[in-house]
Amino acid sequence: MSTFQDYLAALADRVTVALNDLLPCPTGPEKHLISAMRYAALGPGKRLRPYLLIESGRLVDADEQALLHAACAVECMHAYSLVHDDLPCMDDDDLRRGRPTVHREYDEVTAVLVGDALQSQAFELLADPETHASSAVRAELVLRLARASGPRGMVGGQMIDMAIKTGEVEDITIITRCQRMKTGSLISFCVEAGPVIAGADGDVRLALEGFAHDLGLCYQIVDDLLDARGDDRRTGKRIGKDADQGKATFVSILGVEGARDRAIRLADQAKAHLDPFGDRAGGLHEVIDHILARQS
Repeated sequence: MSTFQDYLAALADRVTVALNDLLPCPTGPEKHLISAMRYAALGPGKRLRPYLLIESGRLVDADEQALLHAACAVECMHAYSLVHDDLPCMDDDDLRRGRPTVHREYDEVTAVLVGDALQSQAFELLADPETHASSAVRAELVLRLARASGPRGMVGGQMIDMAIKTGEVEDITIITRCQRMKTGSLISFCVEAGPVIAGADGDVRLALEGFAHDLGLCYQIVDDLLDARGDDRRTGKRIGKDADQGKATFVSILGVEGARDRAIRLADQAKAHLDPFGDRAGGLHEVIDHILARQS
């Protein structure tokens, strides 16, 4: 019998195949950069953000080809953020998804340029007429991804994350804002993209936006819990780095049990936002349970 894990893996494979076709081939004088781009974007991963984008789009009968292209754009943006996050000036990680990070496999200069190139690749994919026939839809997708990944989104959240230290910040609202921007904004884009592609109405968008908000925070809290007490053999990356670097997190403020309780409450709220969709939202219900139970 097929399981959710099987379905997630099959969709991840589909996105990987599409991304392999959409990324440039490593030829010419710039082939070293392109090889490193492909190493970062095509490596092992759950493709959870593409899954959210495609499943949310299917709820509103969005075009499958458009969803797949947008999912590949999101994966490029996410891969860029991980490459830069791992740099010595940021989290200084040597391992990502069980493999050497890009600056270790290649070098630091290449890693910086890989992040830059993957970010540009994400916008190129969304702006391509192959993604959607409507220029207005493509423009809205580009605008939403720019907002989700820029100073009021992922990058702004990363800046706050680098600045706050345990003991200096004990305000849960600041931690929530940080993680809503750093992690939640890209997840929100994934859930919003399908309705944009399909031209869905405001009530649908509002329900999915609420779902994305709670799911993004739930995901980050589980990530903090894994860093605090996970197994690096299962996570594929170094654990305990938040405490080592003195970062304020949900765990450092709420404690392990308090953080776990908060994650469960957010998961329940995320599910409640899906009530208007009934059984059609089964795939999104399952991903909530998957995030709560994840070990990597």
